[in-house]
Amino acid sequence: MENITFRADKRQIEQARRLAKSQQKTLSGLFREWLEQFTAQNSGAQEFDALMKRLKHVQAGQRFRRHEMNER
Repeated sequence: MENITFRADKRQIEQARRLAKSQQKTLSGLFREWLEQFTAQNSGAQEFDALMKRLKHVQAGQRFRRHEMNER
């Protein structure tokens, strides 16, 4: 694990520490959780883009009505 240094307003840092403490976590722990969620969002977008590229050759040909899409 690597260390990160960043700058923020002192009042915001203290407020974030109090919030983390109320959740029985550390500010570092909350930041790691946020970083994980943030990078997962980007990963999902990249997966979607890759899927769209792979399906680029598919042509639906027509628009379907709601009842047509729900037929089984």
